[in-house]
Amino acid sequence: MKPDLLFETIRCQDGLVAHLSYHQERLNASLQCLGSQTHFDLNTLIVPPSSGLYRCRFVYDATDFHIEYHPYTPRTITSLRLVCDDTIHYPLKYTHRDNLNSLFERRESCDDVLIVKEGVIRDTTIANIALYIEGQWLTPQVPLLRGTTRARLLDEGFLLPAVLTPIDIAHAQKIAIMNAMVGFVEIENGIIT
Repeated sequence: MKPDLLFETIRCQDGLVAHLSYHQERLNASLQCLGSQTHFDLNTLIVPPSSGLYRCRFVYDATDFHIEYHPYTPRTITSLRLVCDDTIHYPLKYTHRDNLNSLFERRESCDDVLIVKEGVIRDTTIANIALYIEGQWLTPQVPLLRGTTRARLLDEGFLLPAVLTPIDIAHAQKIAIMNAMVGFVEIENGIIT
C-alpha cells in the first residue's frame, strides 16, 4: 500500500452523513499539505446505504480517491495503557499506520494505549482524548492528529485545549475518548499507567 494514501472515516447512519463539513475541511487541508490542487466534494461523493450504521472510508491521494462502506460496531474501550514514544509523528490521517500499530501492541491487558510524546499526552491509536479537571473537559493542545470530533467540540466550547502531562491524569475526575465514529465517550476504568 502506498504510504502517501490518506483517508477520512465518516459516520453514516440511515442514509445520513454526520458532521461532513469537518471532514471536508480536514480533507482540503491535507490535500494542500500534499501540494495538490485537487478538490473532492464529499457532499456529492458520499452516498451511504439508506439504513444501518456504517463507517465510510474515503481513501485518497493527491489525484484520486475511492470510497468504501463498512457496517460498524463500536469497539469498547474501558482502559488505556500509558506508553511513551518521542519519535511518533502522525500529522495527517495516513492509511499507513505501522508506527501506531506497534504502539497498540504494547497495550498489554488494556483496550488501547494513550500516547505520551516529549512528556505530553497526545492521543490513543484511534481517538483523541479529554480529561475532566476542575469542572472542564480539557484536550491536548497538540494532539498527534487533529480529529474532526475534537475540532467540532472545540468550536462548540465543550472542550478547551491544554498542555496535559501524565501527572494530570491523577487530577482528572473523568476521562473520555472521541472520534468520528463513537462521538465523545467516557472511559469506564480510565488509564492504567
